[in-house]
Amino acid sequence: MTLFSANTIWCPMMPADLAATVALAATVHTDYPEDNEIFTERLALAPQGCWVLSGSEGVMGYMLSHPWRGSISPPLNTLLGSLPVPADRWYIHDLVLAERARGQGAAQKAIALAEDAARRLGVPLLSLTSTRHAQTFWRKQGFAPEAISEAERAVLASYDAEASLLSRPVSP
Repeated sequence: MTLFSANTIWCPMMPADLAATVALAATVHTDYPEDNEIFTERLALAPQGCWVLSGSEGVMGYMLSHPWRGSISPPLNTLLGSLPVPADRWYIHDLVLAERARGQGAAQKAIALAEDAARRLGVPLLSLTSTRHAQTFWRKQGFAPEAISEAERAVLASYDAEASLLSRPVSP
């Protein structure tokens, strides 16, 4: 089956997509659970960075991303309250694909959406926290580890012992 038919596309996330998004997260991120409020808040704070991969089978993926500042990642399952102004990077909080949507370029399309948002804001970096399971994937996408502080090391531990802060320049 080819995933990207005319009716399977990345669409801006809407409040009506939150239940399906949270359900998908619960099936994919069993080791990294987050409360429903995290998804609701990210969508409210940065709707321009929240997307769903939607098609005839419903929501098959999502991305939560937002402006951020500095090299201290948001801890797992933590509300932000507000976004930093000015931002100096675009932070990919989460990129999830259902098993049936993997291996067909959907993740690269989502990363391109995050890059577009970063360009519009005028920030030079994409950043994310990579869990131990995703390190190889993110490095293949051009992300590399940043030097981290003890404060960042403590935040990364909220994910897992091997989590890393990874970044890459926004492409021109």
